[in-house]
Amino acid sequence: EVQVVESGGGLVQAGGSLRLSCTVSGFTFDDYAIAWFRQAPGKEREGVSCISTSDGNTYAADSVRGRFTISSDNAKNTVYLQMNSLKPEDTAVYYCAADLIPCYPYYSDYDEYDYWGQGTQVTVSS
Repeated sequence: EVQVVESGGGLVQAGGSLRLSCTVSGFTFDDYAIAWFRQAPGKEREGVSCISTSDGNTYAADSVRGRFTISSDNAKNTVYLQMNSLKPEDTAVYYCAADLIPCYPYYSDYDEYDYWGQGTQVTVSS
């Protein structure tokens, strides 16, 4: 059984930082795309960033590029999303997703991912 578990959300002031973690189990970690999505109230779920665990290639949405960094520790089956210079508009529930697909071009297509975590709330106050 594939399991995806996120952690690390919380409340932070604008300009602050948070690091989210996503630990996956139940499949061969180094064959998958692991992506972060987020969903704010009343908005569609959007792709934030993705990493291909096989080759380390990463992708990031324009809205977070230069502020968020995705990385993986394959030995721990864990992907991290380091979020710096947070803005109030980054407030959302952040979800980790995994599937046996390449990050590109699917890093923003949530319909393509079969395995999802429960989500973790990130709130950025102004």
